[in-house]
Amino acid sequence: MEISLWVWVATVLVVLGLLIFDFFAHVRVAHVPSLKEASWWSVFYITVAVIFGGVVWLVWGPQYGAEYFAGYVTEKSLSVDNLFVFILIMGTFAVPPIYQQKVLLVGIAVALVMRGIFIALGAIIISHFSWVFYLFGLFLLYTAWQVARENPEEQEEYEPGPLVRLIQRVLPTTNRYDRDRLTTRIDGRWLVTPMLIVMVAIGMTDLLFALDSIAAIFGLTKEPYIVFTANAFALLGLRQLYFVVCGLIKRLVYLNEGLAIID
Repeated sequence: MEISLWVWVATVLVVLGLLIFDFFAHVRVAHVPSLKEASWWSVFYITVAVIFGGVVWLVWGPQYGAEYFAGYVTEKSLSVDNLFVFILIMGTFAVPPIYQQKVLLVGIAVALVMRGIFIALGAIIISHFSWVFYLFGLFLLYTAWQVARENPEEQEEYEPGPLVRLIQRVLPTTNRYDRDRLTTRIDGRWLVTPMLIVMVAIGMTDLLFALDSIAAIFGLTKEPYIVFTANAFALLGLRQLYFVVCGLIKRLVYLNEGLAIID
């Protein structure tokens, strides 16, 4: 699969343009999106991803088109796990619902940049050491074993990662939000608000999820362009999907009772 530099640049500009559009169309004016709004925009980003896959299919052939769609479906499916962890993080830091869109968009942008770096490094390593695929396979088996041994009855809690704990320990912080600002001035001192901390937490959490998802998609295709675009389009619709999941959870008011009856 031959990808010229201008195609890479154009693709990155399209992804960046969608992020900027997302900010000005939805995040700039703080609000809590309704289930209908989140659903429509989630469908929009899925449609964009499908159209892009059609372009890949037509330009580079059915093999690479099929690899893209397989990679996109894989990344989209794995991203659902992220959403439930995001809900835990939002609850732990008590993020006001009106500002959750901004937190998610910034966190996803950070994760997208970090994933791009991971993908580039992975492609370079694979091109020089083909046996790395075996390490990817062992890592996926290990993560599968970790999931299988978890007790679903245990209540999950979010535990801040090393970077989040470092920020909380090194920088002067406050537990009080000042609208959507990252810093605030209290008694003459500049303090970091929870907004900055939760953005870092969202970005780093998605990065941890990326370790197994990138390993999985490299098992489907060896093309860095397909790996990047499948990840990018799966992440772009993650913010809208988060509010769809939150809206559905709120509507399933008898979920616990139903599960109890099934058990």
